[in-house]
Amino acid sequence: MPTWVHSLAVVIAILFALLVGPSSLSAEDWPTFLGPRHNSTSNETNLLSQWQEGGPKVLWQRKLGTGYGIGSISDGKFFQFDRYDDANRLVVLDAKTGEELWTYEYPTQYDDYLDYNNGPRCSPIIDGDRVYLYGAEGELHCVSIPEKKLLWKRNLSQEYMVVPNFFGVGSSPVIFQDKLLVMVGGSPEKFQGLGPYDIDRVDGNGSGIVALDKLTGKEIYKLSDELASYASLTLAEINGRPWCFAFMRGGLVGFDPRDGKIDFHYPWRAKKLESVNASTPVVVGDEVFISECYGVGSTFLKVKPGGYEVVWKDEQQSRERAMETHWNTAVYQDGYLYGSSGRHPHQAELRCIEWKTGKVNWSVPGMARCSLLAADRHLYCLSEYGKLTLIQTNPRSFQPVSETTLKDEQGHELLKYPAWAAPILSEGRLYVRGDDRLVCLEVSANR
Repeated sequence: MPTWVHSLAVVIAILFALLVGPSSLSAEDWPTFLGPRHNSTSNETNLLSQWQEGGPKVLWQRKLGTGYGIGSISDGKFFQFDRYDDANRLVVLDAKTGEELWTYEYPTQYDDYLDYNNGPRCSPIIDGDRVYLYGAEGELHCVSIPEKKLLWKRNLSQEYMVVPNFFGVGSSPVIFQDKLLVMVGGSPEKFQGLGPYDIDRVDGNGSGIVALDKLTGKEIYKLSDELASYASLTLAEINGRPWCFAFMRGGLVGFDPRDGKIDFHYPWRAKKLESVNASTPVVVGDEVFISECYGVGSTFLKVKPGGYEVVWKDEQQSRERAMETHWNTAVYQDGYLYGSSGRHPHQAELRCIEWKTGKVNWSVPGMARCSLLAADRHLYCLSEYGKLTLIQTNPRSFQPVSETTLKDEQGHELLKYPAWAAPILSEGRLYVRGDDRLVCLEVSANR
């Protein structure tokens, strides 16, 4: 073989490996809230380590309906769930181009008690050829993706007699084997007619968590007298055994998702009536971190079948807290936890704390409340006011690399307040949501 032919073959092989191999090998779907591991982390690599002026390239953008959630991704499709007038609508898009493929909708009359928006809070849950939708009013719909039609539905809030909380239903379910695990939090019939400001005198009826057959919607088991929160369920495997963790209105429930047997209930909630638990538990090995922002802060447990050990917790007599996450969830990276701490925008600080101790390593004010996604040794940080920052992961100091406020050709900001949904990532594309718009950004270093 001539030398030049061999050299050309080597060049072609290298280009092919760069352009096709790494990006395809590291790509993964984002089929549910906070991603495939329920922890807002991505295994994708070969991502941009710095952005051009103006931020990453905008591949496409789309005007949205009313809602707080961002979509889910599976098999090249983006599933977005919002409200349009008096209907909750699933819109299925081509994840690469934003082209609308099909829609499914159902009527809703949900009205937020505190005049926040009336759209869905939960992300779609995709499992094989089915997608599950859980609206703010408490209706759960299972939709066939190939047939684009309803397979079954249940109004869980009505069936289990849920006393309305302040912001409707906001905990995304999870799939475990043949089960769909749903936070419901119903009450005995005698409490019907009460509202959010009576919630502290309401008891549960054993339907804190309900396990449904994912194919039929039939109840398999239910557990706990706890009422519902806004923290989504998360699954883990600890020492070879499956676990599910539910940070409910009154505290953390750990249970076996196979049969619903409760291992423990750990009380953790502020005394304030209007307080909510909304941050998803972070699980690493046999250790679990939970946090809220209304008064008690954070705590860290080591769990085992049948019980737990409190490793550390914020002291109630002190004004200092390790971390006070609100609706956002902190992300774990290499022995440290990164998250937005603070109840209000002017109070919020982006922090890094030691996982094992809760010691604050660094804290940066002035970023408002923000959501994080960890990928390829960086953090993607989205402020609730729409600023997007790329931060190099470093437990010793805050190291921002690039930041941008995305704008259209006329100079109008694309992401408006409240940008409360955490960014998501799939196949080198970053998806971010503001109040009424979804934007897809190119962050692959290979394309």
